[in-house]
Amino acid sequence: MEKEQLAALAKTAMQTAYAPYSGYTVGAALLCDDGTVYTGCNVENASYGATNCAERTAFFKAISEGKRKFRAIAICGGKHGVVSDEFTPCGVCRQVMREFCDDNFPIYVVSKTDISAYCLGELLPNSFGPSQIHKNT
Repeated sequence: MEKEQLAALAKTAMQTAYAPYSGYTVGAALLCDDGTVYTGCNVENASYGATNCAERTAFFKAISEGKRKFRAIAICGGKHGVVSDEFTPCGVCRQVMREFCDDNFPIYVVSKTDISAYCLGELLPNSFGPSQIHKNT
């Protein structure tokens, strides 16, 4: 699947976001190793700590269906369902990705005019993950 196709699925997922407080809607499309795609949107909560990001929603949907290997993710966001400028995943989402993905995992960040490609290692350098836990056992 091309990054443009993944970006289009993220844009569609963005439309289902629940963002009554910030008005900022986010969509994500996660490509699994077997070609399956799981989408996610952000779900806000009056208790902001209970809010879930689009990226984690997509990962948790896939993981809950037994998926453990992933090829790429596309992410987009903006006010009231309109894609705006580029932004990257929050730290919590980066750490969730690190649990299941290596440093070379592609992250496509979609803006209104472009799709930028990053890898997880760029966005989460010197990260702590499963390999550190198993390194000393």
